[in-house]
Amino acid sequence: MTVDLFAGLPVSDYDRALSWYERLLGAEPAFLPNDVEAVWELAENRYLYIDVRPEHAGHAMQTLFVGDLDERVAGISDRGIEPAARETYSNGVRKVTYRDPDGNEIGFGGGPVE
Repeated sequence: MTVDLFAGLPVSDYDRALSWYERLLGAEPAFLPNDVEAVWELAENRYLYIDVRPEHAGHAMQTLFVGDLDERVAGISDRGIEPAARETYSNGVRKVTYRDPDGNEIGFGGGPVE
């Protein structure tokens, strides 16, 4: 069975959010379905999108578990965005959290450092 995932992030200002997410994700959107949404394909059939919904902005929480956490965080820093928080859980799993201009949380998780 094929499952496509679209994880949404409500934002208040399209242009500001578009610029921020391009820097966070290191790429332009994969497609722009209309004038209030932008969609990035993170992996096959797995998408993250922004949608202008000011009344809901700032309440999303998304976490992506990646195999290249350290390199990804370094790349994001090179593009001018720093983490809001870093955590290491008792099992060694790590999480780096970013907050967009509206306060939405986007976390990147990674396995323990060996």
